[in-house]
Amino acid sequence: MSNVYEIAVLVGSLRKASINRKVALALAELAPANLKLTIVEIGDLPLYNEDIDGDSPPAAYSTFRQQVRSSDAVLFVTPEYNRSVPAPLKNAIDVGSRPYGQSVWDGKPGAVISASPGAVGGFGANHNVRQSMVFLNVPCMQQPEAYLGGAGSAFDEAGKLSESLKPFLQKFINAYAQWVEQHKKP
Repeated sequence: MSNVYEIAVLVGSLRKASINRKVALALAELAPANLKLTIVEIGDLPLYNEDIDGDSPPAAYSTFRQQVRSSDAVLFVTPEYNRSVPAPLKNAIDVGSRPYGQSVWDGKPGAVISASPGAVGGFGANHNVRQSMVFLNVPCMQQPEAYLGGAGSAFDEAGKLSESLKPFLQKFINAYAQWVEQHKKP
């Protein structure tokens, strides 16, 4: 029997009813038995500032870092703002990468999925996250790429996932489960 891997899920949108939060929750439901996805909230993180990150960092920094550090892998689910990463998600990436030499991201298998009501599906944000992950030594799953364009219609009014999108998300989360298994830290 395989291990169960704890996956820290970071949602780039802070809205409780965001499309990306719905995608994250759908992925958690579709996840194979060897993955346990948990959303790690990022909305309460103060903007990263080295001046406040000394011997007594803000409690929100410490809590966030511990949640990510104790996970086996990371999954980023994000919209795109102005062709880039939403500020709260970039801030979370920065908070987790500090203090220098103590990054909580180091070596954790990762993946990025982006969703947007627009046609491009968050392509810019998806690749901006990947760019940061290269520097932070997070091996990111390359295939299948996941850009959900027109994602405003991916859920009905009750928040139920469209049957037409389910096979794509199932393929993505199954591939990610294999990625985590192959790239987990010893």
